[in-house]
This record gives sequence, structure tokens and C-alpha cells, in this order.
Amino acid sequence: MFGGLTGFTESKGTDWGEKMLNTVASQTIRHLFSKSESVDVSVRCYPSSKLLQGSIDSFKMNGRGLMIRKEFAVEEMSFETDAVAIDFSSVMAGKLSLKQPTQAIAEVVLSETGINDSFQAELVKKRLENLDVPSLTTLSEGRPVSFTEVQVELLPENRLQILAQADLSRGQLVPLNMTVNVAIEKRRRVCFQNPVINLDQVPAEQKKISQTLSTALVEILDNMVDLDRFDLDGVKMRLNRLETQGKQLVFSGYAEIERIPRTA
Repeated sequence: MFGGLTGFTESKGTDWGEKMLNTVASQTIRHLFSKSESVDVSVRCYPSSKLLQGSIDSFKMNGRGLMIRKEFAVEEMSFETDAVAIDFSSVMAGKLSLKQPTQAIAEVVLSETGINDSFQAELVKKRLENLDVPSLTTLSEGRPVSFTEVQVELLPENRLQILAQADLSRGQLVPLNMTVNVAIEKRRRVCFQNPVINLDQVPAEQKKISQTLSTALVEILDNMVDLDRFDLDGVKMRLNRLETQGKQLVFSGYAEIERIPRTA
């Protein structure tokens, strides 16, 4: 659950409707994530009589240090809706339910550290370890191949440097070093393009196999990051652009909110 929760600031014009909505929304949103450093929820409904018809003016959320599904760290996340229709009876019951789907402008910021930590998540490891596809096992005398010690460095102009080890079993390790472009495809997939493989530090006898395995790893990563696999229940993220900014990877787009999720 949230490690901290920043409440709303009460101002002179704030009436009972806004106060109640902010409290209920904060209680609801805190269940979306496994934990967080802070989250600021602001719901606007003025005058409060509009709440009786289930109409609110806007909904904003800003969170920092968030954790999704206990394994995926998000440095910052924010979203903001325009007017939203909600179920007034649910608010009175201490919950927040939508009468109809809505969209919100969204931004997600990942840190380089958080990206690297995600390679230890079981959902990711199972797609990188003990692989027995023929294109890989032909390089390892039929044994499963694993990609381990994956490290990503964010570079300018939407480039990543990727370092890793390919474990061909029986102690045979092959170093991998490449740079790739990252881009958005179909508003939901992060794709890895234009790999440039660096063999300078690879032993001469491993250069050819390192080249082949590096290409294989890029193909695996290119098919891995589909946002539909990471969506919160009832919320779909759609991306318009991404950008590397120093040690952060910034995504901007929108969220399609069908319903307010009940749990992380």
C-alpha cells in the first residue's frame, strides 16, 4: 500500500462535495499500487450540488515512487481528466465508480534504476531464461539458453545501451553489448529498433556467436514490452511519444479508464 499519501489542500472556496470526493478518491487510488512514496489526488466539483447528478469538473492524480504489481517501479505518474460522470451512491458508500468510460491525459516517468530493477521481475525473467527455441539451442548443443545480468543505460535521442550475458549452460558465458533506438508502435508497444552491436570487448572466438545472440536478445525485447500486459484492471494506457531525458525515460499519452480498479 502507499507508503505516504499527500492529501488535498483545503481552500476558502472548497465545499463539502470537493472535500468528500477528495477523501474518497484518495482512499480509492491508494489501492492501485503496491506502494508509493506520495500521491496527490485533486477532484473538483463546484458547486457541490452537481455531485448529486454525478457530475464532477476534473480529476487529477500525481504520484511519485510508485510500485505496480510489486515488481515494476514508476518514478512518477500523473493523469488528468476533463468532466467525468460518476455514481453518486458509490461516493456515499466510500467508493468511486464511473457511470461511463472516460479518458485522461497521462504521463509516466521511469528511472534508469527502475528499468534495470524490472529485469529481476518474474514476469520478465521467464521470457529471458531457460529458452529452448531452436534458433538458440542450435548455438548451445541443444541446451536451454538464458540472458542474464541485463543492464540498460539511457542515452540521448531515444537510444539505449544494453549490456548482458548469454548463458549457454555448462558455464559458457558470452558477453553482449549493443545500442538500440526505442520508439512507440501502435500506441501500446515499446519497440527496439536499429541495433548497433559492439564487439570490441568480446573475445575473438566469441565475436560471431555474440553477434547472433545480441540480435536474438533485441528481438526478444522488441516483443516483450506491450502495455496491455501491464495494464491496471479497467485502465488501458495508450502512448503518443517517449523521450530519454538524462537518467529518465518519459512516456506521454492518455489513459482509457473503463472503471476504477479495486486493487493493484
